[in-house]
Amino acid sequence: MRFATFNASLNRNTAGQLVTDLSTPGNAQASRAAETIQRADADVILVNEFDYAADGEAAELFRDNYLEVSQNGATPVDYPYYYVAPSNTGVPSGFDLNNNGVVGAPGTQAGGDDSLGFGLFPGQYGLVVYSKYPIATDDVRTFQHFLWKDMPGAVLPDDPATAAPADWYSPEELDVFRLSSKSHFDVPIELPGRKPVHFLVSHPTPPSFDGAEDRNGRRNHDEIRFWADYVSGGRAASYIYDDEGGTGGLGRGQDFVIAGDQNADPVDGDSYDDAILQLLDHPRIQDPTPTSAGAVEATQRDKGINLSHRGPAERDTADFADTAPGNLRVDYVLPSERLAIHDTGVYWLTSADPLFTRLIGTFPFPVTDHRLVWLDLGTGRTHGR
Repeated sequence: MRFATFNASLNRNTAGQLVTDLSTPGNAQASRAAETIQRADADVILVNEFDYAADGEAAELFRDNYLEVSQNGATPVDYPYYYVAPSNTGVPSGFDLNNNGVVGAPGTQAGGDDSLGFGLFPGQYGLVVYSKYPIATDDVRTFQHFLWKDMPGAVLPDDPATAAPADWYSPEELDVFRLSSKSHFDVPIELPGRKPVHFLVSHPTPPSFDGAEDRNGRRNHDEIRFWADYVSGGRAASYIYDDEGGTGGLGRGQDFVIAGDQNADPVDGDSYDDAILQLLDHPRIQDPTPTSAGAVEATQRDKGINLSHRGPAERDTADFADTAPGNLRVDYVLPSERLAIHDTGVYWLTSADPLFTRLIGTFPFPVTDHRLVWLDLGTGRTHGR
């Protein structure tokens, strides 16, 4: 059973543009993203940075016009099931959240910065889950509306210009400010002969594009912490409520896979307080540490700050600017402790591979600056691939 995550950069700068691009089979970037997914052939995959469109229109177009059609000779992949839901990105807050003295107009960079999650329009940078197996739709939980202030011990940002603590956001702003910069989904995947596996997916904000208050770094930390508390269950998750009013987290007998672009490296980069270690060091979570030869080659080719990184280059999953932050490990597929890991990897080809130029490349990238991460698990029943 293969689970995967892929930040495919299938986001556009205007609402509706992704639907337009996917309405016909000729979009080069979408074709290459689909080919990457076809070659990985995951049973369940999260696609980050996929603009939300009502009624799943974009998700269906990508499936019908790209995933189910061979791209450059790759075997088509059939995902009968998918899940999408609204995102906080681009949703106007009505407040000056970046404290620059102006409430930015929707559709502008300033308006994006003052939205509940950065975005030029509602749903930009959304997420979609595709699955070869049924999704228990009635049991899906979303946490789009959970307020950051309702997390006990939240690391709310502080305005360094005042004496009061944790006051970057006013009480009125905190009454509307949501924890998730996009959304958090618990998507149960129904597998034959066993209980569902909960696919826990999200895309925390990058810990950058802010100031000394580190508002994005702190938010990233707590977006990651949300899943750590959720899988702990019991008292640790008692504060959690979903968009339908349900409370609490997972029970001890429930298996899960956490997936997504977490925008946090365990060693390098700008994370607040080792944010990703909340998951990697969690007693209920396994870290399979996928690697690739392509990531090592990229560090040797790109040089710059990459040469001073402390983390192993082979574990990187994203090819970022070589001045800062450099290539990092930010994309994860993390299974619960009872699931048997069979294999794992990062789809980062070396330049010697004939597919490199089309699917990986160097800046400006032909598809995305992220690499697909996959994980093969034993789920208690043999599945022929």
